[in-house]
Amino acid sequence: MKQFICTSFLFFLAITSGFSQTAKQNTGWFLFLNSTRINDKWGLHLDVQLRSADKWDGARNFLFRPGATYYINKSSNATVGYLLVDTYLNTDGLAKNTLSEHRIWEQYILTHKIQPVYAQHRFRLEQRFIETAGADVFSQRLRYFFRFVLPLTDTKQPFVKGPFVALQNELFFNIQNNDKLNGEVFDQNRAYGAVGYRLNKKIDLEAGYLNQFVNGRVNNTLNNVVQLAVYTRF
Repeated sequence: MKQFICTSFLFFLAITSGFSQTAKQNTGWFLFLNSTRINDKWGLHLDVQLRSADKWDGARNFLFRPGATYYINKSSNATVGYLLVDTYLNTDGLAKNTLSEHRIWEQYILTHKIQPVYAQHRFRLEQRFIETAGADVFSQRLRYFFRFVLPLTDTKQPFVKGPFVALQNELFFNIQNNDKLNGEVFDQNRAYGAVGYRLNKKIDLEAGYLNQFVNGRVNNTLNNVVQLAVYTRF
């Protein structure tokens, strides 16, 4: 299983690196993700992110994503929510230095175990209201995400504390008005590998490398991201 995870991650890196021959960036992302269970069927979701500009030159994006979750059963749930994305433009001569995007989003998550790996699949649909320097744009985007977590402890016991490694990948597809964005159905890919530590049942700390390939209308972008993440469950 460890060989499979390493091989898969290198495969995704090779794909994204092969596509992009133009702009390269180096950034840092911080992610805080919380899920709070209210009762057996309902819960709250919160995702807050801060992303730097290229070469760590100040803040580039702030994301705030709350939602309400319905737990279908022990292995699946559905969430609907809202997202605010602020993009800070460090360019002289602009009439407005902050552009905002508002989204409504729906997602379905399925979890299962492939001994000894914990697996998660997420399908997310987004309705995007994008502010631009010109005319505003409405678009819809479909995202598919999978994540594998391999505990580095006794895998015969439930994983409640200790180190782990994680591998994930996410594909993005523009399914409406893509001609107003990059002109393509394929939007971007994010491949990620990390090491982490589970402090207890409620808190995970994680640090890793994310390879983001963005399919642009004129130029593609390959973004090398150092990501720090905090996951909480209550």
